[in-house]
Amino acid sequence: MKINTRNLVACALTGCSLLSMPAFAANWSQTQLHVNYGDFKNPFSGQKADTSVVSLQHASAYDYGDNFFFIDVIHDDLDDGYQDSDFYGEWYSNFSLSKISGENISAGPLKDVGFVMGFNAAGDAKVLKYLPGVKLDWQVDGFDFFSTLVTAYIDDSDGVSAGGAPTESDSWMLDIAWGAPFSLGEQKFYFTGHVEYIDGRTNEFGEKVQNWVLAQPILQWDLGHALNAKERTLMLGIEWQYWHNKLGTNTSESVPQIHLAWTF
Repeated sequence: MKINTRNLVACALTGCSLLSMPAFAANWSQTQLHVNYGDFKNPFSGQKADTSVVSLQHASAYDYGDNFFFIDVIHDDLDDGYQDSDFYGEWYSNFSLSKISGENISAGPLKDVGFVMGFNAAGDAKVLKYLPGVKLDWQVDGFDFFSTLVTAYIDDSDGVSAGGAPTESDSWMLDIAWGAPFSLGEQKFYFTGHVEYIDGRTNEFGEKVQNWVLAQPILQWDLGHALNAKERTLMLGIEWQYWHNKLGTNTSESVPQIHLAWTF
């Protein structure tokens, strides 16, 4: 299966079109454009490069669950065959047991349970992963949302013979995501992000691919509010990427990024 930017963008746009149809009318939706800039490391060579990442991100809820996807367009200033001009995307559709059954299944801090189907796709590496699993939504004081996601991590990539990254054995993922607003004086802020753990596996050559931890917390300042415009429309801040065993290698990085998010 050949994956390219056009196919992934078409898939995302098709999804947005479906969600806009009456049968899939969103109870709420949010679409954002993110721009990040930082000094990222090539985990295979150890070299660093100034890297820009432009992301289209969408989240929405409907009568039976919720959807989330993002597409990153990545470009760096080092001509080394790694993220010179690349894309990466993820999609997750969650089917809520509470919404489907019509019953309140909350218990203590547990707000809802859902079944998830997701996929991850990378351009130059020709990687495709499927992520079926379970999502737990939690009620946490002060947070707009707090969720944990446990999925399989099933490889359906084309491998080295197709000019991509080596295929890998299947694994599993744990992801924690959150969003919390807060204020300091008259200024408003938002703390959001996620932390994921993906367990180790082996590639098609029998080599070990290390387990990794990827943390991407973001501290946003509500620039729109500060300029007396609409709140949570224009956010400026810092995203910190900490990646232990980046892409399954023995390379780790800790990188601050300038972060801008526009909701439209």
